Amino acid sequence: MSTKIQKKPHNNLWKEILKNKYIYLILIPGLLYYVIFAYGPMYGLIIAFKDYQIREGILGSPWNGFDNFRRIFKDYEFYVALKNTLVISFSRIIIQFPVPIILALFLNELKEGIYKKTLQTVLTFPNFLSWVVVSSILINLLSNAGAVNSLIALFGLERQNFLADSDLFRPLLYVTEIWKSAGWGSIIYLAAISAISPELYEAATIDGANKIQKMVFITWPSILPTVVVMLILSVGGVMNAGFDQIFNMQNPAVREVSDILDTYIYRITFGTGTDFGFSTGVGLFKSVVNFILLITFDKISRIISGHSNGIF
Repeated sequence: MSTKIQKKPHNNLWKEILKNKYIYLILIPGLLYYVIFAYGPMYGLIIAFKDYQIREGILGSPWNGFDNFRRIFKDYEFYVALKNTLVISFSRIIIQFPVPIILALFLNELKEGIYKKTLQTVLTFPNFLSWVVVSSILINLLSNAGAVNSLIALFGLERQNFLADSDLFRPLLYVTEIWKSAGWGSIIYLAAISAISPELYEAATIDGANKIQKMVFITWPSILPTVVVMLILSVGGVMNAGFDQIFNMQNPAVREVSDILDTYIYRITFGTGTDFGFSTGVGLFKSVVNFILLITFDKISRIISGHSNGIF
């Protein structure tokens, strides 16, 4: 009897897999992608604990313990990059994260029609532009000979070197990222809003609630679990401050405020030498901190909310 009870869950599992075999077939390409490009290369992390020699290869290079990490924590530029990464990332969460939510709430209030569809298309389109294109546009607009400075000179005013101004660089990051990704990010929240039962809004209308009250007391609480999950994922990526954007917009004049861990890793790997052990150590440190922040914030969100809104 006990043998039958033990085998039953196993049999049910295979029955469910066979029943939904086409769904699992669709999942295979995605799983293969992560196995080959995400989990497969993880063995290379041992370079962080080795004196890596290209001729010897990863497995043949001699171990050096924690020497790479000792060098990392003695490097002044590492602390500059770490500080910039944290400042830029947390500023992105404070400034950028609410924008797609607010945009989705307001788009939801628009009536279905050509205007709403056109507006959504216009807001979503910048997401499909690469940062190479966006940064080129920005340079053409804000450089000394760009359109903005030409307009300033036309009025007899002094040209400004916007792209070399350390005080303007970070605000430019936030503004351009909002312009590029807010429309795309709002799609997730619009999808969450579409799952809300229309009966809730109908009951609120009967009770005399206006649009703002419906937004505050129905829409917002309904999408809050989605917001919490997205916020947890954002906090879990704090050590990734946006390499593509910063790399394409960065210049030596603003390096002190723009150099993040990713650009630091790129520079020490391909710019000043080929110290792969050192750069792998920085990358491993970054990933470990991201993982700790992700788990910690997930636990905190569960405690504050009183129920499981987390992702683990």
